[in-house]
Amino acid sequence: MAAQKIMDITVKTGEYQDPQSGMTKGRYQNVGSLMVGDDGRQFIILERWFNPAGIPNPQNRPSVILSLFEPNGQQAAPAPQQPPRQGYAQQPTQQGYAQAHGGYRG
Repeated sequence: MAAQKIMDITVKTGEYQDPQSGMTKGRYQNVGSLMVGDDGRQFIILERWFNPAGIPNPQNRPSVILSLFEPNGQQAAPAPQQPPRQGYAQQPTQQGYAQAHGGYRG
């Protein structure tokens, strides 16, 4: 079995006014894919033409935000459940976070 696409990777390139609702919406360009291999490992494929320096930057920020969306017209492959690697901290659940930080204040 070949690698499967999990998500599309996109970057916001601008905004437009939706003619029906009048709301301002983001315009996105697909620049790559988040994939999962046969062994369950995830990897990213970026288009060679993508250059983050060419993305509009009106706030003069030092970084670029890439967004993940389910692939258009297809069911996204489920992300594999893997145990955490040794030496890496596991993200606490809300209950675990509350216990570790003196109670939940939600």
